[in-house]
Amino acid sequence: MPTILTREDILLKLREVLADSFRLDPVKITPEAHLFTDLDLDSIDAVELAIQLQDITGRRVKAEEFKHVRTVADVVEAVHKMLNP
Repeated sequence: MPTILTREDILLKLREVLADSFRLDPVKITPEAHLFTDLDLDSIDAVELAIQLQDITGRRVKAEEFKHVRTVADVVEAVHKMLNP
């Protein structure tokens, strides 16, 4: 039986990934933080993040699942939906 990740679990893992991969201050990685304006990610970073999310979830990240993602909370919600269809 797969482990169920709560939104809080996903947020904690996402915060770790963003801090490690993009050298971001974990304090700035809040659910409200905008990926591009607040965290200064660009389109290349977004692709890298998608790869990291595939590693976390074990599932392929589809572009349509992430086309409306703008904030950390949006990423958490998209990952939660991927893991709990």
